[in-house]
Amino acid sequence: MMRPVLAIALCALMPSQAVSDPPQVVAATAKPIGGAWQVTVTLRHGDTGWDHYADGWDIRTDDGTVLGHRVLAHPHVDEQPFTRSLSGVEISEHTTDLFIFAKDNLGHWTPTGFRLRLP
Repeated sequence: MMRPVLAIALCALMPSQAVSDPPQVVAATAKPIGGAWQVTVTLRHGDTGWDHYADGWDIRTDDGTVLGHRVLAHPHVDEQPFTRSLSGVEISEHTTDLFIFAKDNLGHWTPTGFRLRLP
């Protein structure tokens, strides 16, 4: 039988996943460029390095249709919040609102999309 102190010591040596809130969308803008749109999103997340970081965001319509996905290829530990854009997004002329959802590399999505009213 393992003694409690030994069990605690072994658990402390095991790798653990970082625990953090999902990424937060703090701002977003959209502007038409040559028949498509450029969407710019500012995120905040407790990136700790390659083990846990914000790794992307989706642009969705109110019915959940994904219009675009921006991959974030590396952690932004020392750059918080940070802003990235996605160009060439096709948006119907009847669409008035977009919803931005961000995720981290552990699969945590923002629970509620950031609502962006189109100009």
